[in-house]
Amino acid sequence: MIVSENAKPEITEFQKLMQKTDTFLNNEAKGREKYFQKRTAQLLEEDVCNALKDCSKGTKFENTIQLVSGAQFPDIIAANYYGVEVKSTIKNHWTSTGSSILESTRIPSVERIFMTFGKLGSPVEFRSRPYEECLSEIAVTHYPRYKIDMNLKKGETIFDKMGVSYDELRKMDNPSAPVAKYYKSKLKPGESLWWSPDVENIQEETVPMTVKLFSALDKEEKDIYRVQMVSLFPTLLGSGQSKYDNPSLWLLTQKGIISTHMRDEFSAGGQVEMKTQAGIIVKMPAIFGRIEKHKGEIIETLKFSSVQTLSENWKVEVRNDRLEQWCELCSENYAQGDKVKYDTAMSVLRRVFNFYKIRDTFAYVAEGDSVNI
Repeated sequence: MIVSENAKPEITEFQKLMQKTDTFLNNEAKGREKYFQKRTAQLLEEDVCNALKDCSKGTKFENTIQLVSGAQFPDIIAANYYGVEVKSTIKNHWTSTGSSILESTRIPSVERIFMTFGKLGSPVEFRSRPYEECLSEIAVTHYPRYKIDMNLKKGETIFDKMGVSYDELRKMDNPSAPVAKYYKSKLKPGESLWWSPDVENIQEETVPMTVKLFSALDKEEKDIYRVQMVSLFPTLLGSGQSKYDNPSLWLLTQKGIISTHMRDEFSAGGQVEMKTQAGIIVKMPAIFGRIEKHKGEIIETLKFSSVQTLSENWKVEVRNDRLEQWCELCSENYAQGDKVKYDTAMSVLRRVFNFYKIRDTFAYVAEGDSVNI
């Protein structure tokens, strides 16, 4: 876990900034509802960041607001030690799925985080609260993630239920262990957890009794399964229709989901411009752009996948540096023996992931940094 050792800063001024920003955004929403309802998650992060910048004028936070969304947590930082995570829903409620409990991509200097939540169902409304005060439960998709409830009452957070504070949990080497212990204590006779705090022993989900179409899933669910498939099947970056066979079979047998247009889920979009490590702009298949967009989720998926699962699907022995190995497999499948294409793909992916590696300890470190293995 990444843990900041900064001295605890005063928070009252930042609370005032968040309240002012909520007022600003809600006033904007009253006259621009359709504008906000069309905003993607990434564009909404930009809106919130711009609102924070406007509201910070004349305060100690002026000129310190920075948007850092992507594979880093949280999305926005202020004065280097406050943070804002932006979430939203297009529906008319105040709940959503949040970030990983591991927080392995947390910016080390950030001490206090607020959640800014955009309810984009009519009427559009924004609310901000301290991050830990709106986390109600933990859901397990392909890794444990917090569930957000902006209406959560005091004393009803997941941390109150587990008897451990947010800061205590995030600073643990293995935060999944107390989470698993808590949920095991709630199991009824005949029930069991399909996942384990020991990442090497995570089991696949029980095959669902019913099936559903991939097209019927909401955007968030689709993104989750796309991330899982591209993580487990680097062959998706290859050529030929057969590359969709194993992902389609996995989706059906493990998740009970049928996709009638698997090709469109990964190949649609033509080509996108990407940068190599040297900053050279090259055109790559659209799937590379999707990898960049979901790089944080891919990192988490690789960390929470067992060696057995990866080995069975990758068809190779899994190394310690599994993220680097996954990038190599993706590049090999894309290049199909063409060394120039392989080198280009590896350069693009290394820039995307910024030299980060996942080791057996599942620490998130940059090349050149020291880590005890």
